[in-house]
Amino acid sequence: MTRHGLGLTNSVLALTLLAAPLVAQGDKVLVNVDKKGVALQGYDAVAFFTDQAPVRGVASYSARYQGATYYFASAEHRATFESAPEHYAPGYGGFCAYGASQKHAAPVEIGTWQVIKDRLILNYSAGVQRTFNKDQEGYLAKADANWPGLVESEGKAAAP
Repeated sequence: MTRHGLGLTNSVLALTLLAAPLVAQGDKVLVNVDKKGVALQGYDAVAFFTDQAPVRGVASYSARYQGATYYFASAEHRATFESAPEHYAPGYGGFCAYGASQKHAAPVEIGTWQVIKDRLILNYSAGVQRTFNKDQEGYLAKADANWPGLVESEGKAAAP
C-alpha cells in the first residue's frame, strides 16, 4: 500500500472513531405522539405563539423533529418551525409539565396550553393546570431537573 493510500485509510479510520461515540451514545428522545407518530395531537406548534390559539395542522404541511411528525396550518408555519424547532416544539416533549415535575410523563389536554417564558407548556387537565399555575416557576424548575432522567428512563433512541 502506498503512503498516500495508508494516509487515506488512517483518515477514514480516525473519522470513524470520532463519529462512533455519537452513534454508540444513542441519544434518546421522549415525545408525546399518537400511533402515527404525530406530536401535539396534530395541532400547529407555531400557531400557539403566533395566533395565541390551538390551530389544527394538516399532513401536507409537516416536519420531523426528534423522531416526531409535526403538522402545520401553512407552509409559512412549517418554515418557521424548521428554522428553530427547539423553540417551537413543546416543553417536556409535549407531556404534562406538572407530571414532569413529579417525575412522570403524563398525557395532556391541548386546551391546557400556555406559553410561559417563551416555551409552549401543556398539562394533563384544567385541574392539574390550576395546581401548576399556583407555582409555575417552582414546578418548571422541578420539571427541568427531572426531564433528563425521564428521557433516559422512558425515551427511545433518536431516529437519524
